[in-house]
Amino acid sequence: MKIGFIGLGAMGLPMFRNLVKQYPDSIAYDLSAEARTRAAGEGLRVAATASGLRGLDIVITMLPNGAAVRGCLLGGPGGTALIPGSLNEGGIVIDMSSSSPLDTASLSKDLEAHGIILADAPVSGSIPKARDGTLSIMLGASDAVAERLTPVLQSMGGTLIRTGAVSTAHAMKALNNYLYAAGLMAASEAMIIGKTLGLNLETLVDVFNCSSGRNVATETKLRQHMLEGGDFKGGFGLHLMAKDLGISHGLHEHLGFLPAQLDLCHRTWQDACAVLDKNADNLEIARFLEERLVGPSADTA
Repeated sequence: MKIGFIGLGAMGLPMFRNLVKQYPDSIAYDLSAEARTRAAGEGLRVAATASGLRGLDIVITMLPNGAAVRGCLLGGPGGTALIPGSLNEGGIVIDMSSSSPLDTASLSKDLEAHGIILADAPVSGSIPKARDGTLSIMLGASDAVAERLTPVLQSMGGTLIRTGAVSTAHAMKALNNYLYAAGLMAASEAMIIGKTLGLNLETLVDVFNCSSGRNVATETKLRQHMLEGGDFKGGFGLHLMAKDLGISHGLHEHLGFLPAQLDLCHRTWQDACAVLDKNADNLEIARFLEERLVGPSADTA
């Protein structure tokens, strides 16, 4: 089986490293010459141009968004289309990016016209999980396609969850990240209130985590990264979280309704992105909220 991997960014490169361990003939490509050079310097097989991806059975995309995936596969202004030409007949594209489910459903129909199958397989987990191959992977595909793809995806992840037909995995990933963001925002605000009341914040975290208020933020972020002196580095970019919230928020026209809390989270992260560094971690939302609510803290003043 010959596999092409497109997107050698912070998540894509470690995922490709793990893929190669099981599929050593795999070849990668990235628009960035720097990313290609870095991967080639590790001894990985990298195409110098997109036209170097030929005769593939599977193409995996790990790109910024669905528009980038479409442009990569079908071409765009000044771009080179991989399809037709790069994939063998009956080939499969696995989009592991965080894409809109609406974009994915549309792309699936367009690829089908070329005899190409699309599966969506977004991931959950930060860079360390990408490095050690323990990502959680959601898979939207038919039973027959899922059977073919399972060993490929298991080379990069520790948990594989079938979600249904194509586009359902991207939908569930977007909703998962909205739920995480809402929990992180609520935990951050609760800690700000507790700090203003003069509570012992270590004890407050203990109360959260043995009570009904616990969530992934209270269990894995507050004490580990967000108490006084914390590094506020959870391993996922604030701007990436804002992008993912934009995917969920962007469904409202299709749905015919816009949940108030989703709208609030989306607007809050957009506001934070407007003032924080482009490399800020998603946990910086807590310091952004504190400054907005009570003014600069000692850590940020």
